[in-house]
Amino acid sequence: MRNPTGRQLRFGAELRKLRERAGLSATEAGQLLGIKQAQVSNMEAGRVGMSAERVRAITCHYKCADKALIDALANMTSQRHRGWWEEYRELLPPALLDLAELEHHAVRLRASVTVHIPGLLQTIDHARELFRQVIPELSPPDIEHRVSFRIKRQAVLFRDAPTRYEVIVHEAALRMQFGGPAVAKAQLHHMLDMSERDHITVRVLPFAAGSFPGSGQSVFYSNGPVPQLDSVHLDQSHGPVFLDAEAQLHMYRTLLDRMEANALPATKSRNLIHHIAQDL
Repeated sequence: MRNPTGRQLRFGAELRKLRERAGLSATEAGQLLGIKQAQVSNMEAGRVGMSAERVRAITCHYKCADKALIDALANMTSQRHRGWWEEYRELLPPALLDLAELEHHAVRLRASVTVHIPGLLQTIDHARELFRQVIPELSPPDIEHRVSFRIKRQAVLFRDAPTRYEVIVHEAALRMQFGGPAVAKAQLHHMLDMSERDHITVRVLPFAAGSFPGSGQSVFYSNGPVPQLDSVHLDQSHGPVFLDAEAQLHMYRTLLDRMEANALPATKSRNLIHHIAQDL
């Protein structure tokens, strides 16, 4: 059996939360649903597909009255199709594919970065330079696989109903000349062009803002169709880390809100980016 994707794991985890809130053990839930305890465990591990009708029946047995959450979980069962990212299944770490799937289904994306340009706003040359610096060193074909994957992820910003994207970029990231002045200048102009789109907001946290929460990490927040299905993605040297506990989601929402409060407005941010690009 194929290992479940991150989205399938999340679906199962939400079923488990509902069961536990109902005060039922896996054995008791199985008896209530007329299935074996092992089947309950498989459902909660994301290993079993099910219909929307089945999901609604289960949530009814669990006494869940949150219609928005029930509808969102039911919709997840009809979205188990193979996305474009599956063509990279044998080429890239599974966590990267989970990230693309998460972005594809998000209704809103937020990000804060301090020394890197957000992946969804990177140019090909900028991304290629970053992957050339990976340790252990990647082979040329592996670099190109990662570059093409990163660029394809950006499709969420160009589709008919593009995802709302809100980014906070520290001034330090804008002044990093990855790939040299020409590549850096082209990257800044690309950010300026993207920031003119109605669904994209780029705000700069200037050096003058001083200290701020979350300065030591990049944070990516994905809004699901309901708050319970939000996710946080942290970029780590060993790969993406995904968080979805309620306390963690609240903490990172607060962190992003405070960073936004310290950042320049969108127009002043564009002016600063343009000024930095002119100096290159």
